[in-house]
Amino acid sequence: MAGYFAIFLVALTIGSGLIWLFDAVVLAPKRKVKLVQAEVAAGAKLTDEVKQQIAPQSYIAETAQSIFPLIAIITIFRSFLYEPFQIPSGSMMPTLLVGDFILVEKYSYDVKDPVWRKTLLETGKPDHGDVAVFKYPEQPTVDFIKRVIGLPGDRIVYKNKQLYIQKACDKSAAQPCPTLEPMRQELKSEGEFFLGPYPLKRFTEQGPAVTYDILQNAMLPEPIHNYYRQPGTATSEFIVPEGHYFVMGDNRDNSRDSRFWGFVPEQYLVGKAVLKWMSFEFTEDPNSWVPGWVPIGVRFERLGAIE
Repeated sequence: MAGYFAIFLVALTIGSGLIWLFDAVVLAPKRKVKLVQAEVAAGAKLTDEVKQQIAPQSYIAETAQSIFPLIAIITIFRSFLYEPFQIPSGSMMPTLLVGDFILVEKYSYDVKDPVWRKTLLETGKPDHGDVAVFKYPEQPTVDFIKRVIGLPGDRIVYKNKQLYIQKACDKSAAQPCPTLEPMRQELKSEGEFFLGPYPLKRFTEQGPAVTYDILQNAMLPEPIHNYYRQPGTATSEFIVPEGHYFVMGDNRDNSRDSRFWGFVPEQYLVGKAVLKWMSFEFTEDPNSWVPGWVPIGVRFERLGAIE
């Protein structure tokens, strides 16, 4: 849906701009000549009301002239600077909750055209630990949000709910390559979040670049039989190809991510999630008279930068 909306917005901007330009270059001079001739024949200045009757601007041209500046600003802002998103699922809990509204910085991972997503200007690449929005590789019209775990050339192992990372290196360099290192986890709380009837454990995980919180369900076995199988690697092992990234949800046992469908191509990157600008709370009581999609409160304490 987001991809179609971007195409619609670009088409509307171009269409309204072309109509406005055609009216200004071709039709407006003709209207001006017609008005001059009318004033000469009348021997006096014409009122605006009379001018509108003699040489009216078409409704389509008038509308295009009115909306083009605003639509152009929105298109530029949304396509190249920042785009708002709403979090629809709990795959990034506890970092992001259902009802969070975020801003995504589009120019963090190169400036791309909004339709074909070709790079126009190189501005940067994802780093370990970034919370990134990208086009879902199995359905590119859908936007996904996950945390970047592996960069091109990295070796990732996720086994027994423990994450291991061996960062990419230049094997021809004098320095030895990094070894496969476990990402240190410290238990922070238990029972703060639930998956159905099961309490989740909240850990602080120390990644290669940043520290962030994750959730794990100790009662749920790791579904390694469903993991993406990369040729030449063992189960639960992933070697990130050039031009691709490995991503995971912070809610580790409730996230469909690179473990299940593979890697995110670089051209599918949309931007870096940088800010929670609004957060609505919804009822979880099935007996409540308030529909589940109606906000019952604002979580002001959640507003701020995304870690």
